[in-house]
Amino acid sequence: MKNLKWKVLFILAVLVGSLYVALTKPINLGLDLKGGTHLVLQIETQKALENEVSAALRDIKRSLEEENLPVVSAVRKGTTIEIEMLTADAAQKAQELIKEDYGRMFAIKRNGNRLTLSLKPSYVSKEIDRLAEQALETIRNRIDQLGVAEPVIVRNGKDRIIVELPGVKNPERAKKIIGKVANLEFKEVVAEFRSPNQMIVNLGGKVPPGASVEVEPSPTGPKFFLVEEGRKEPIKVKNLEELVKKFGGNVPEDEQLLLQEIKNKEGRVVAYNFFLVKREPILTGAYLKDAYPSQDENGLPAVSFVLNSQGAKIFRNYTKHHIGTRLAIVLDNKVQSAPVIRSEIGARGQISGQFTYQEARDLAIVLRAGALPAPVKIVEETTVGPSLGKESVEKGIKAGVAGIIIVMLFMLVYYKTAGIAADAALLMNVIILWALMALIGATLTLPGIAGFILTIGMSVDANVIIFERIKEELRKGRNLYSAVEAGFARAWGTILDSNVTTLIAAAVLFQFGTGPIKGFAVTLSLGIMTSMFTAVFVTKVLLDLIVKYKPKLFKI
Repeated sequence: MKNLKWKVLFILAVLVGSLYVALTKPINLGLDLKGGTHLVLQIETQKALENEVSAALRDIKRSLEEENLPVVSAVRKGTTIEIEMLTADAAQKAQELIKEDYGRMFAIKRNGNRLTLSLKPSYVSKEIDRLAEQALETIRNRIDQLGVAEPVIVRNGKDRIIVELPGVKNPERAKKIIGKVANLEFKEVVAEFRSPNQMIVNLGGKVPPGASVEVEPSPTGPKFFLVEEGRKEPIKVKNLEELVKKFGGNVPEDEQLLLQEIKNKEGRVVAYNFFLVKREPILTGAYLKDAYPSQDENGLPAVSFVLNSQGAKIFRNYTKHHIGTRLAIVLDNKVQSAPVIRSEIGARGQISGQFTYQEARDLAIVLRAGALPAPVKIVEETTVGPSLGKESVEKGIKAGVAGIIIVMLFMLVYYKTAGIAADAALLMNVIILWALMALIGATLTLPGIAGFILTIGMSVDANVIIFERIKEELRKGRNLYSAVEAGFARAWGTILDSNVTTLIAAAVLFQFGTGPIKGFAVTLSLGIMTSMFTAVFVTKVLLDLIVKYKPKLFKI
């Protein structure tokens, strides 16, 4: 009973502080309570690695040409490059050159005049980790600009990202903003074609006499058909280059074919234009300093952008020497517009492309946040309506209140005066736990409410152990004071062991769980710590007060 006065003052200070925080600071509600959208995103790392290998192949071919090393063929197969040189000697020199530039990236094998370049496992592992981290940061930046309160954005495994958006009213818009790659490029236009026929013929292909190649819009992209003598047969190709090759044409290696969507007033694609552009971009979105929605010269929605100093220098130099030529503004491999360069352009420019005002605002958001390093696809989606979330909160509160009342009645009936002390400590535990969650910004989820209710039971469980020990000591003939002291001392080891093991389990759930499971782990962990304080320290002080000042009232 030493320092009983200071212990009481300390308990009162904690109680008052907890009540103040609980009443003034609102607690964050999770997705399952507030309503919103839960997404699991898969990063298409294989596609990103293939793009990197393609870029490396172009650079390797250019380097070999500069060194006058004749290449018979050089092709990419997945993430492997196969190069055939004219001679074995040339292959050896090429191997040394490639190793110097790309030794960190590729394992190189030589067989005669042939070279095989395979991505090193160490490089793949580091690159996938980099792609995931960059995607995570980009998605976080985009969601921050959406203004979503308390979003959850975490990695799940090596190539997945979990996104939870509480309270989002337009999940479709959020999904488009999150999933858009937003790879902005400025490319030199070589030629424009108004139809697939014109494109094929101009690139050396031949369409059968009396036939024509036509294109029709579809939700998944353009569909090509061979129309001949009233018959319409679908042409299955993956891209425009394949379409040209199918009819005997060829696209130069340093050039590529892109399409431009023509939309009607309702925003539906009704036709396409086709562009032959230089493969290497003049500028990319990496040079963007800012982007914001605006209007073009006709008063239609557009996106204006500002380049950083380095980008402005490159753009100014290029436009100065290419006045009168066309420049394609490309977003995610689709031409948005292809204006003619009328004069030298510096740091500012504009992207127009039949946008709605909402599309212009959203495009500005993703351009400011930066391009995703790899495409992402939604592999899992759950939407919780606000009415369902409200219902969950109400049911959770009812369950919690019912649990507290039942436990308190049991303790009061079974342990009498000691039960009153345990009930007071239990109420204090609830207040402190709620205040702690609000103070650290923890998110309350539906499983978190379950953890909250579980904490109530665990709190009085400690009291039950203590009170039974006190009963044993009283039956041995000890006086009230020594029975209380011995009861707490003997019960402490058991209480500590059980709570520590539960705390370890909660830590594992927090480390490896996601979303609501983490909410359960947080609530349970905080509840264990607060229940240890209230069930042991607070209950002991209350019993000491009764034993010291009103021992006749003590019943157990």
